[in-house]
Amino acid sequence: MVNSSKNISELVSLHGKSSLVTGSASGIGRAIALRFAEAGSNLELVDIDLEGLKRVKEEASKFNVKVNLHKVDLSSKKEIDALWSKLEGKEPDILVNNAAVYPFKDFLEIDEAFLEKILAINLKSVFWMCQHMIKRRINRGGVIINIGSIEAILPFENKLAHYTLTKAGVIALSRALAREYGEKGFKVNVIIPGGIMTPGVEKSAKNLIEEKEDPQVHAQRFMARLPLGRFGDPDDVARVALILASDLSSYVQGALIPVDGGFLSI
Repeated sequence: MVNSSKNISELVSLHGKSSLVTGSASGIGRAIALRFAEAGSNLELVDIDLEGLKRVKEEASKFNVKVNLHKVDLSSKKEIDALWSKLEGKEPDILVNNAAVYPFKDFLEIDEAFLEKILAINLKSVFWMCQHMIKRRINRGGVIINIGSIEAILPFENKLAHYTLTKAGVIALSRALAREYGEKGFKVNVIIPGGIMTPGVEKSAKNLIEEKEDPQVHAQRFMARLPLGRFGDPDDVARVALILASDLSSYVQGALIPVDGGFLSI
């Protein structure tokens, strides 16, 4: 039974909790880590970019929470297994699977090595991270937040079929786990970001220029679908992640929460 006597500050608080956030050196992952720290959560930050993680740790230091850094190549199951072995006995209460890559590549030019790399980082790592989380907390439950994409629901950009495939898999996996492990105390939901200005998006724009395509044309096409009339900030996603991580969302399960400025509403 839900404790309805909690006040709003208690409902949103993550004090006494520990959160593991992948891809937390920049962009959405960084924003989520900082909001969770502000809410009182200790952090286990995971990324292949150790220098970026160090900068986020410095930013989070003002919230007086514990922050541990883990340089991990999420395309390697061996490294994922080693991470969770390192966390033995101090497994996180909250897992956010945010890390992903989205290099543009023509569907007809994709080879096996390229596809395997994308699958390993964007989908398989989510599978293995969720498996470890559930297996190690099977008698305690926990929160899992997976980051999807509008591309998995309404493909918009060309040369991203591989990315769309992986994010559709993340959604399917999340809903399956929500159904199967909800009664075990696991709250599993998916955030569907779209149009969020991150370093990764800016890098993609540079790649378009190198391919002699006009990123402004892409931006204008995208903006035409946004009822809010603006691109999003990583913190727009982080605020929703905080809701899903906290007791504010105690009866939200297996949900897909768009944070896309209305992109999917048109």
